[in-house]
Amino acid sequence: MVTTSEAINSTPTEKPLAEKRVTLHNISWGAYEQILDALGDNRAARLTYYNGMLEIMTPLEEHETSSENIGMLIHLLTEELNLNIKSMASTTLKIPKSKIGAEPDKCYYIQNEPAVRGKTVDLAVDPPPDLILEVDITHTDINKKQMYQEMKVPEFWRYNGTRLIIYLLHQGEYQESATSATFPILTKSMVYEFLSQCKTQGETQTKRAFRRMLQAQIQQ
Repeated sequence: MVTTSEAINSTPTEKPLAEKRVTLHNISWGAYEQILDALGDNRAARLTYYNGMLEIMTPLEEHETSSENIGMLIHLLTEELNLNIKSMASTTLKIPKSKIGAEPDKCYYIQNEPAVRGKTVDLAVDPPPDLILEVDITHTDINKKQMYQEMKVPEFWRYNGTRLIIYLLHQGEYQESATSATFPILTKSMVYEFLSQCKTQGETQTKRAFRRMLQAQIQQ
């Protein structure tokens, strides 16, 4: 006989959504720009436009936590490796001639930081960001791998809540890589451990431990 408490405990807990998404099809570039202007900059939703498809995504807690924690890891790496960085967060990246508009979770200039230091980036004349991070835990209809490949972003990280995929641009096409070209010292296991420890030990303690580990590796 199953007791009431056992029956309640046996019911699986529904996992909260990480993102809310709405996808619109057959949207013109002009309509996309009008929607951008109408929504303005002070909004939670992020817009991605590619191949006539417009996705409006609102990030929720799991999404934002993963994005922020990976962003912290990237900043720790640049600090300890003495690399300059220009962080553009979810800045709208538009390439009108290719009809591409993206608002990634994180967007960085590192190798090309001197070329865009102290200026507003214009992708018509400036190089694309060196590293882009996208957190996509729920399904997206946008082919972001193809989109960033077309934008010629040298390194693209994609995290789905459990797995990190690193894509490196080689002869115009992305190839999945076990390591980062920007941070050769970094392994995926280090990323997973960092994210896990943020949950169990807190972000401050995790950052301190990660910094100490990096310093020890650099000194070897």
